[in-house]
Amino acid sequence: MKKPLHCSMTTGGRLKSGVNQEHSSGIMARKASSSPKDLTSLPGVGAATAKKLASAKIDSIAKLAQSTPKSLQKAGLSVAVAKKALAAAKAATKAKESASKVKDSVKGTTKKAASAAKKKASSAAAKAKKSTQNVMKKSQDVAEDVVEKTKAVSSLKTKKESDRKGPTIKVPKSVKDMPWFKKR
Repeated sequence: MKKPLHCSMTTGGRLKSGVNQEHSSGIMARKASSSPKDLTSLPGVGAATAKKLASAKIDSIAKLAQSTPKSLQKAGLSVAVAKKALAAAKAATKAKESASKVKDSVKGTTKKAASAAKKKASSAAAKAKKSTQNVMKKSQDVAEDVVEKTKAVSSLKTKKESDRKGPTIKVPKSVKDMPWFKKR
């Protein structure tokens, strides 16, 4: 039996036609959950087959994948439908498991990358801190050298009145105290 065609629009505005995705000849790996509606997403499993499986307490793709062809025949499925549904369920379960593994792998890789980035940032911060400390130490050494040189220069100045040579210059307080003003 040929599968029905469907048409859809692509992002470029063109029509795209192909085999109906739900009934494609390849096995569709869909997310497994516990409702019978999800069983109908498998090729070869319609509403009636899903009801038969639900009455046999096979209500999820995972339970269907763990079943045997004999148990599916006891549930009321034909040999061909049982084999097709079982193969599709196993493929869907396998796809879900591999997707889960990939997800876990990506999660682990992401954690490792974040940890490595954190270590590099911490290392860079430590290097910057050490560099700043070195610059501060050098600037403090330079400041201490300047203070020492200043002390050496200031020690040349005299501190006592008796150490002075010559008379002390008297600065007049006003013009009247100046000698040239007293001409009379």
